[in-house]
Amino acid sequence: MRIADAKRLVVKIGSALLVDRASGTLREAWLNGLIEDVAAARRRGTQVILVSSGSIALGRAGLGLPRGELALEQAQASAAVGQIELARAYQSALAPHGIRAAQILVTLEDSEDRRRYLNTRATLETLVGLGVVPIVNENDTIATDEIRFGDNDRLAAQIAVTIGADQLVLLSDVDGFYTANPQQDPAARRFDVIERITPEIEAMAGDAGSGLSKGGMKTKLMAAKTATRGGCAMVITEGSLTRPLRALDEGAPCTWFTAEEDPQVARKRWIASMKPHGALVVDAGAARALQDGKSLLPAGVAGVRGDFGRGEPVEIVGPAGRLGQGLCRYTSGEAAIIAGHRSDEIAGLLGYPGRAVLIHRDDMVT
Repeated sequence: MRIADAKRLVVKIGSALLVDRASGTLREAWLNGLIEDVAAARRRGTQVILVSSGSIALGRAGLGLPRGELALEQAQASAAVGQIELARAYQSALAPHGIRAAQILVTLEDSEDRRRYLNTRATLETLVGLGVVPIVNENDTIATDEIRFGDNDRLAAQIAVTIGADQLVLLSDVDGFYTANPQQDPAARRFDVIERITPEIEAMAGDAGSGLSKGGMKTKLMAAKTATRGGCAMVITEGSLTRPLRALDEGAPCTWFTAEEDPQVARKRWIASMKPHGALVVDAGAARALQDGKSLLPAGVAGVRGDFGRGEPVEIVGPAGRLGQGLCRYTSGEAAIIAGHRSDEIAGLLGYPGRAVLIHRDDMVT
């Protein structure tokens, strides 16, 4: 398996790789090397999303806060300062390659709420479609324990599933998954490939992490479960090399977790398993378009049934009966207003600009 084959790639970067532990400053040479790899991937036609830690580590240094555990308000203040530095660093590193950066800040709530999930997905899809490299981080300025992912390994896996990535790279301070902690057990053996995460595999995971990173091997296994069930292969590799992605493709030590199925198949199965909250009745023309793999536009909708919110699953019913179901990008009230109208009429009907489609083909099972 090679990342050169990826169509859509998510790369997770930990604080310990990006920020010098002693000085709290950005490791610019390392970042520039990583961005060389990102630019090379882009030239191959791969869409790249980066999930990057580092805002708290950068911000605390700038604020002169001591090392060690920070109080919640200190961590949030550090993140507020560090997020600006982090975004500027990526923007500066990508610009010489003619690549624009975008910052996406999320919390756990954004993946659990269907409306926010769809908005996040749509924004990421638009950005990568425009050739932008999104830089995703947990929104530490507002996140508290009950709405936190808690580590960027799991956040990266969630983003990979959200965006339908086929590969996820965790750049770590270890070169893969071992039978035991290699720093404590000289006999520990690294796995090249793990096809299924068994209870025995889980029992081998330890909690050891670096000084700046919260992620131990248990969190990486949790990330692997999320990613592989969503159709995304995941790899753990040592990231401190100057060109870590190139090194990985040239055979650097690593551990691959194989995907259980194609990401689009996994997503469609997830949508199909949901209980619909209502229905959209479509005309014959829309029914034919859906069967040809098109998205559902407002113009093809003849009626709206039930009471549903934005992002909730609805049935799609044609003249001959049920066609499938999908996640609607409008509430039932909004859908009723724009049903039968062209997409360019949406803003005038609702009083604000909306999305051109009611249900995107990627959010639909037929």
